[in-house]
Amino acid sequence: MQYYSLGKQSPNVDFKTAAITGQAPDKGLYFPTTIPQFTAAQIERFKTLDKASLAFEVMKPYVGGAIDDASLQQICAETINFDFPLVPITETIASLELFHGPTLAFKDVGARFMSRCLGYFSKQTRAENASTENVHSTAAKPSTVLVATSGDTGGAVANGFLGVDGVQVIILYPKGKVSPIQELQLTTCGQNITALEVDGSFDDCQAIVKDAFMDTDLNAAYNLTSANSINVARWLPQQLYYFFAWQQWIQKYGDDTPMHIVVPSGNFGNICAGMMAKASGLPLGHFVAACNANNVVTRYLHSGNYEIHKAVATVSNAMDVGNPSNFVRIMEIMQNNFEQLKNSLSSYSYDDTTTESTIHRVYKTNNYILDPHGAVAFLAAEEFNKPAIILETAHPVKFPEVVERAIGETIAIPASVQFLLDKEKVAIPMGASFGVFKSWMLNKAIA
Repeated sequence: MQYYSLGKQSPNVDFKTAAITGQAPDKGLYFPTTIPQFTAAQIERFKTLDKASLAFEVMKPYVGGAIDDASLQQICAETINFDFPLVPITETIASLELFHGPTLAFKDVGARFMSRCLGYFSKQTRAENASTENVHSTAAKPSTVLVATSGDTGGAVANGFLGVDGVQVIILYPKGKVSPIQELQLTTCGQNITALEVDGSFDDCQAIVKDAFMDTDLNAAYNLTSANSINVARWLPQQLYYFFAWQQWIQKYGDDTPMHIVVPSGNFGNICAGMMAKASGLPLGHFVAACNANNVVTRYLHSGNYEIHKAVATVSNAMDVGNPSNFVRIMEIMQNNFEQLKNSLSSYSYDDTTTESTIHRVYKTNNYILDPHGAVAFLAAEEFNKPAIILETAHPVKFPEVVERAIGETIAIPASVQFLLDKEKVAIPMGASFGVFKSWMLNKAIA
């Protein structure tokens, strides 16, 4: 499998290069030269295949031989070794709970897959260098993962990469715009994980990371890569839980009832992965992007005008993205055809007041606790008005102030994250300027 840049000004690369570099030299996102096509026989077999085997078969074409089969099977098994239950909320809306991983967020899947891939490549490179005594090459330097987070990505990446030999991680997050649990997850790891508390928005953090990849000085000093969903190794594995949801859906409803999917959307990597799964032959229904006040795609689908606005803070903070990076990939899947896009994707957006009242209403009526992102998705599913699943992308405990205010009760903290409460945040304050970040990185390289 080869990958090309959507900027169309860089040479094609293999999966290993795309995963290690993150972004093409022309600043474009990488996209597979061909979307794998599963046969009818494969789809039939997928109905009852165990999760680890299914994950391996889905990901193997994208990896394209860059990782040997035995190692890839192990990576896939470790990536998805927790539950992905489809839980009914109403008679027509079910919740695909993606928060049963180690950091209680859907991004555990992509972060675990990518961290293990980079660990494999790092080990491979060190072995090659040892055999050639090429210890002074750029490849001999450890990989440095730069990641901007609006909430859950940071914790998932920190957990996935913690202790991975040959990889250091630098996480940029917007000051005061992530929840307490989220902040503890990304600032208390230590070891090879460093957190930078940026005095700005997620868009500021993401812009700094993108500029870093294009900076000659930083690339001379570091082997840089990204763990945001712009990286194919983070983005593509997110297809897997759409396959797992479909397995559960057809067991309950059979083949004749389409599974429509409502995805809370910020940077649009998650919903884009689902649309890739459908493009590869998985028989999914219509997609709905559920947005908060940061609704550039909602407005685009209604007006045909793509207008970027500065991100505004909302209670569904992981979706506070004013310029979603992965939408260009969705357009590539849709062959940059606006009418084809409208036939495949709908979008609705909601304000904070409506989001909070929905958390309250669903809890009182259906005895189900939505997190703020799931609440936005639930509203969109109601407006879409067809049987659908929503993606519950994070555990409600990660947003205690909002959820507890809405339901009038205290949320029990899962045992898996209780240990964080005794830890002390360790983060480096930083201005929202690439110049400041670059100086810090170069000083760090010298030290």
